[in-house]
Amino acid sequence: MIITIAGFAGSGKTTLGKALAAKLGYSLVSPTFKDLAKKEGIPLMEFQKKAEKDSSIDLKFDQVLKEQASKGNCVVTTWLGPWMLNADWRIWLFAPLEIRAKRVAERDGISIEQAVLQIKKREEQNRSRYLKLYGIDIFDTSGFDVSFNSGRFTPEQMADLIVKITSSKKR
Repeated sequence: MIITIAGFAGSGKTTLGKALAAKLGYSLVSPTFKDLAKKEGIPLMEFQKKAEKDSSIDLKFDQVLKEQASKGNCVVTTWLGPWMLNADWRIWLFAPLEIRAKRVAERDGISIEQAVLQIKKREEQNRSRYLKLYGIDIFDTSGFDVSFNSGRFTPEQMADLIVKITSSKKR
């Protein structure tokens, strides 16, 4: 089974993904642009700009994602996973911008104000890139099976609910 978890920056994709993968005994597939930027030794937002000019970055990233998920029995936590993979379940995470900004600020060691600006910029840049490259609108969540407000539920609560949902209705 492949379960994808998507959401914007700070929504809790990776945290939920780790909790869910542990509960199910699945592998976690969680490549990020943050990791790629770190490997290249450049700030995330600079890497974002680079990806806007060079579509091969996204294409390579998404090919690696598909290869990693092809083994099955995994939880995938990426922005495009639900659209790129033949997933059994598509989970959308959301939270108010203030909560997401606080999480990003703490995680990345920046101010909340910087986090808000970074989040908004990434969302627009990613939406524009993915529309252009794949025809995917990441603001359209109509294709998701389940949606959670990660500002109201803990990762453990959401993981428990997802385990119940995915085990009660096989696809």
